[in-house]
Order: sequence, then C-alpha cells, then structure tokens
Amino acid sequence: MNKNIKLAVAGAILAAASVAQAGIIIPAGDWTVDIGGNVNTFATMTKYSGSLEKPNQNQLQTGLLPSAFGVGAKTRQNDLDVAVQFSFFTGANANGGDNLNGGGTLAGTKISNGGLGYNSLNIRQAFLSFGDKSWGSFKLGRDLGIFGSDAILSDMTLLGVGSGAGSGGSSTLGRIGSGYIYADWLAQIAYTTPNFNGLEATVGVHENLGTIDNKKLGYSGKASYSFAANDVTGKVWVGATHHKIQDGTVTGLDASALPITVAYSGITDITARGAEIGGKLGIAGAELVGYYYDGKNMDSGIGTAINTLVTNGGLVDRDNNGGYVQATYILPFKTKIGASWGKNTIEKASSDVRDAEREAWVVGAYHPLTKHLNLVAEYNHLEVDAHAGTNGKAKTASLGAILFF
Repeated sequence: MNKNIKLAVAGAILAAASVAQAGIIIPAGDWTVDIGGNVNTFATMTKYSGSLEKPNQNQLQTGLLPSAFGVGAKTRQNDLDVAVQFSFFTGANANGGDNLNGGGTLAGTKISNGGLGYNSLNIRQAFLSFGDKSWGSFKLGRDLGIFGSDAILSDMTLLGVGSGAGSGGSSTLGRIGSGYIYADWLAQIAYTTPNFNGLEATVGVHENLGTIDNKKLGYSGKASYSFAANDVTGKVWVGATHHKIQDGTVTGLDASALPITVAYSGITDITARGAEIGGKLGIAGAELVGYYYDGKNMDSGIGTAINTLVTNGGLVDRDNNGGYVQATYILPFKTKIGASWGKNTIEKASSDVRDAEREAWVVGAYHPLTKHLNLVAEYNHLEVDAHAGTNGKAKTASLGAILFF
C-alpha cells in the first residue's frame, strides 16, 4: 500500500488491531510490487435548512476517501531506493456530479442511473521517487500537496463522510472547508530530508491552481517532528505555501492546431499564501489533534485552494484562517469514538456584509470488524454563513463500511 494511504490508515481513525500494514506484496525480479487500496460505501441522509434549503438528500456513495486501487513498485539500484506509484480513484454512486454516461436530461439535469450510470476514474497519483536514507529523497509527479497534507491525514472523517454528502461526485468533503484547506493532488517536484531522530522537512515546487498563462510555479514546504516513548506518541508540524492566482478575460480562441491557443486580456496576478501549525498527541488509546492555518486568497468558499470569490467580475483580496480540534479514544472492545469541531473563515472585503464562515461539529464511531474491514457511523452538523449575510445548515447522518487491502 502506498505511503499516503498507509499514513491515512495509521494516522486517522483505525484502532491498532485494524491497521493494514501493507497491501499485496509480489516479488518480481529486481522489483517488489505492492498492490493495495480500499473500497467504501455509505448510506448518507442529509437535511438542509436556511439558505441551503432544498429537498433532503438520501444517497449511497463513497466518503471523503474515494475507493482506490494502487500499484507501486520499489527496488534498490546503485545505492538508490527507487520507486514508482500509480493510484486510481473512483466512486460508488452512478448518479453523481461526475456521471459520464451522457444519458437523458430533465430540465437540464441528468436523470439516468443504474447499470449505465457510469462513474468516473480519477488517476490522482502518478509519481516516481529516488533517494537514500543518508541524504534524503526526491519525488517527481502527481501526488498529495505538501501544504495541508498533515491536516487531512489526521482528520478522523478521512475514513468516513463528514460534510458534503448528497452533492454527487466520487467524494464527500470530510472536514475540508470547515477546519483546513484541501491539500489537493498536484504536479510537483519535492525533496524530503533524511529523518534525524524524528525531525524531517519537505520542500517543493508545484503547478499553480487558478492560473491562466502558466508562467509561474508555486512553492510549499513543511517541517515535522515525531516522537514516541512507552504509551505516548506524537507529532508537531509547521508549513507554508506561496503561489499566484490570476483573473482575465478571454479575447480569442485558436483551435486550428495543437496546442489550442487561448488569448486573454487584463490578466491580474493576486498572491495566495498560507502558513500552518499542527500537532497530535496519543496516550494509551486516546489521541488529541489541534490544527490552525492563516493565509490570504486561499479559500474558494468550500476549502479548495483556488480563490474563485469574485466581486464585479474580478478577484478580491481576502484574508483566510481556520482550524480544528479533535479527540478520539479506543474503547476496550476496539471501537474508536471521536468528536471534532472546526471552522474556516474568509474575512469580509469592503463589498461584503460579514465574514463568510463554514463551521462543523462531527461525532463518529469506527469499529474494526476484522483487521482490514471497518464499520463507520458519523453525524455531521455544518453551518454556513455567507458574505451577503445569509446562513444555512446541513445535517448529515451516515452509516457504512470501508475495506483496506
């Protein structure tokens, strides 16, 4: 199983007895092939009120972590650890936002479902890495972003649903947008230092999100310290990111040859930046997590790192901040229970009535039915306050299972 999925399993909500340590290991000449992934499905029931008012949504869908199939391979050559990883992600529900069947519509909405309601396949990971424990390692390709990665991998809803159920697509939001900014899956080149008795750092360049002319790259970095002694384990981390987002007007399109050329006018650069700090502490079955970020132009309104909030056709500078706290405990019969609270704030500009906020409470229970199979039950209470002064609520109950292999 690839590193990020193993971190998700070990660092999120599973009891020690249910942690999958590896996928299916196959020796293949000079290489060792690791096949792993997960399948999950939840019954979700969401009730809306206020500005979010619409019919209640009842769905069968994947949770925050889409179902995945990953193939990795590693070898040791010329004093280098060399590896490659491909991971394919998909959803359970066919009648979702990424439905590809092209079927009929009613009032502009797809109405088909069932066997011909195909869902999509999303290749989120495709990277190579090489290095040595004496000097560190390089990673080149598409993988989870550096900034915000520890926040999402520490979120107990990673193996559940959290917010965003009922909206279709192959994934819910978990605590994205109500506690942290989504790390996303980015094309990147990153370097990670050797592990110095628990101290480690990663720096990298990545493709920008929300750019037009592709002239600038983004930069991110983080440092962490992990420790363990008897029944006490913990980790603290800090991180930062900086990139440009752009706004502009399309003035022409030339599709006569490849690559297709798009002409823009009035391109405006706006700086997007963020800083974060977090930590978690585990003692004899109990774990506490705390996280906070502060930034500018980092939030699209649902926790994705593209500022699409516009006023009169143009991007507007807005400060962002947020964080979450979480407590979990493993009961004597191995069930892990947890509760968390978090909020994202997009501070108001001169044209706004108030700050925009997304605040959520989550409680959950996660039971390891076998070493790899877990039953999950959650309740999520989300409150959304908009810049215009409106507010709404979404209350979601979910019940399902997730299997790692």
